[in-house]
Amino acid sequence: MTSHPLFSWTPTAIVFDCDGTLMDTERHWQDARDLTLRDFRLTTADGFAERSKGLHYTECGQLMADESGRPELGGELTERLLDHFRALVAEDPQTMPGAGELVANAAKFAPLAVASNCPLDVVDTCLRTANLRQHFDHIVVPGPDVRPKPHPDVYLTAVRLCGADPAESLAVEDSACGIEAATRAGLRTMGVGPWPGEDLAATVDIWVASLDDPNIFSWYSR
Repeated sequence: MTSHPLFSWTPTAIVFDCDGTLMDTERHWQDARDLTLRDFRLTTADGFAERSKGLHYTECGQLMADESGRPELGGELTERLLDHFRALVAEDPQTMPGAGELVANAAKFAPLAVASNCPLDVVDTCLRTANLRQHFDHIVVPGPDVRPKPHPDVYLTAVRLCGADPAESLAVEDSACGIEAATRAGLRTMGVGPWPGEDLAATVDIWVASLDDPNIFSWYSR
């Protein structure tokens, strides 16, 4: 058993991000952004991929429009971006390493939810394709009364639906945008993915390279 305090704690609810956390779809967003920019013969400044990571797709479409000097194209870019993303996900849905095992085992001791900036149908389809949907009590996405990440709304709503206290709940996230949403909502947070640098890592309780980290296995197997 690892000595990290997080792994001696049992959360009352666990809320997962989807893209790049449960599902290996962040690469699809990147490809969809590239295809959309190519379709419209637009370019953005270096570092756009990182700036757009985790954003709601409408905000991403508008960011593409703004950075390419064509703000009036925000709506069209958003629509094309989502079309490309849906097609790419349908062709190649894959889970992130360790995600399936963590979800199946965590569901034995805590209610689970997904908090995502993606459209509901995309999240639902991804989880069903990965045979994970049955483990989740709730899926929360932005809507009329739920603002997208980095606002805390999706996490606050997910925790409330699970009947839990944010301070006693765990968020699992891979992006700065999502981590900001989770921490603003008051959840403890596990960051996952390549080392993000000291500044972002300092905002989470723990950072792991992958959900198949042996310490996570020990935690849910205890």
